[in-house]
Parts: sequence; C-alpha cells; structure tokens
Amino acid sequence: MELEYTYWKSKDGWFVGYLNIWPEHLTQGKDIPELEEMLADLYEFYKEEQEETKVEKKAGRLKVTA
Repeated sequence: MELEYTYWKSKDGWFVGYLNIWPEHLTQGKDIPELEEMLADLYEFYKEEQEETKVEKKAGRLKVTA
C-alpha cells in the first residue's frame, strides 16, 4: 500500500509533513527517511484509533461574504 503525503522544510531545517488522508496530524523528521518513518507510525496509530471509533464523517458547505 502507498499513501500520499505532503511535506516541507521548516526554517529550522526539519522536514514537517502529514498524510493527505489526515492533514490535521503533523509530524516531523530530520530528513526525508525519518519523516517517512514517523508518517508510517502515525498511520498505524490513527488506523487503529479509527477502527475503534468508526465515526461517520460528513462534509458541508459554508457561505461567507468577502
């Protein structure tokens, strides 16, 4: 299985990223391999948590004025 992730290099030199399926959960590593290791750990942790809760998520739309 492959998961997509988004990452960037912070001002202090760390690679920060998140799994695109859970963008609200950030992690970091000193290099890309360490970041990928942390992302894999994050996936295992949240996969188990989601299986336990099985919450149905819904999307909505919000109108705002500029």
